[in-house]
Amino acid sequence: MAEQTEKKQQDLLKDYRRDLLGVFGDPSLVLVSGSGATVTDANGKEYLDLLAGIAVNSLGHGHPAWSRAVSEQAGKLAHISNFFTSPSQLVLAHKLLDLFDSADEAKVFFCNSGTEANEAAYKLARRHGNLTGKKTILALEQGFHGRTIGALSLTHKPAYRQPFEPLPSGVVHIPATLEALETHLTDDVAAIIVEPIQGEAGVLPLPQGYLTRARELTRQHNALLIVDEVQTGMGRTGRYFEHTRELDGQNLPDAVTLAKGLGGGFPIGAMITNGALANGLLEAGMHGTTFGGNPLATAAALATLTVLDEENLLEAAVSRGESVRAQLEALDCVAATRGAGLLIGVQLAAETTEDGAALAPAVVAAAREAGFIINAPNASTIRLAPPLVVTEEQLASFVQALPKIVETSRVS
Repeated sequence: MAEQTEKKQQDLLKDYRRDLLGVFGDPSLVLVSGSGATVTDANGKEYLDLLAGIAVNSLGHGHPAWSRAVSEQAGKLAHISNFFTSPSQLVLAHKLLDLFDSADEAKVFFCNSGTEANEAAYKLARRHGNLTGKKTILALEQGFHGRTIGALSLTHKPAYRQPFEPLPSGVVHIPATLEALETHLTDDVAAIIVEPIQGEAGVLPLPQGYLTRARELTRQHNALLIVDEVQTGMGRTGRYFEHTRELDGQNLPDAVTLAKGLGGGFPIGAMITNGALANGLLEAGMHGTTFGGNPLATAAALATLTVLDEENLLEAAVSRGESVRAQLEALDCVAATRGAGLLIGVQLAAETTEDGAALAPAVVAAAREAGFIINAPNASTIRLAPPLVVTEEQLASFVQALPKIVETSRVS
């Protein structure tokens, strides 16, 4: 029977290679079901999901309240286009603005993904630059904002950019330091976009005080401050918005982008614009989307936010994140941890295997064999972004298994 099920998974992976464009490479598993923080593959093997669809499935898999809300909405009305609106769209917009808690008037634009939210923010920045004569948009080295042409212009990684160059001009990537911010944020800058924690770079938080100083300088130079909270937002770090760790209601960003955890597994993105300057930049007809904010997506997002509140999952993200980081840092195979809440970068004590290969990708593969799903944003860091419903016991099981996983990875 084991041989038959293994053949089933291998046949399905063969079908993938035959029929799907290989932009993601070969998938390692065919996943068929999930419950809470666990998933099951086509062979019936169960895994502890410590990645949550890359920081997406905040409520885990198959949460009954989320599943019920999506099913009920699908049975009533799924899509209507943006010639019309729906109650769930209006309620979600109001909920997000309540959470944003701006002292200024704020507005919401709904789309389908983080890339699309950042594309909208990029157009917002370009529009401000066109109206003011400012030619430069600043983004950070090691930042990731998506792969459409506009969002890719903001993304730093050369391997993503080079196949499609020349990209739109005017974006300057600067180091994520206060010194570089002071040097480059001048009167010629239309906007700066930053992630509070650079997840794809290895879970790298901005320096303390960076957002505060960026807010001061952008106001001084009439530039927009845009904060990409696609990965950090909606409870992942123990806050609905990670930028509020530094910025208060009087000093919030001009625009914030959201996605991933907002829909709890259903595709949805959002851009919140804040204040008269940002709200007035994109007029009717300047931007749009067919599917953005449809009843099904907004119902899924509302269900996600409701469960986050009712089950106190933001507080759980903080307590469980602090606990597992302390346990990980006590291991000899771990040099340090970074991040906030349940967005955690684990810096391995060693960087390479015995044959000189990068260690982190080998650890990911060995962890999968041991029944854990994680990923490696760089050669020496593994990233944990589990469902916020993950238990202390489940996290502890990974900590207990990690030393053997690393040892196996180094010598294999």
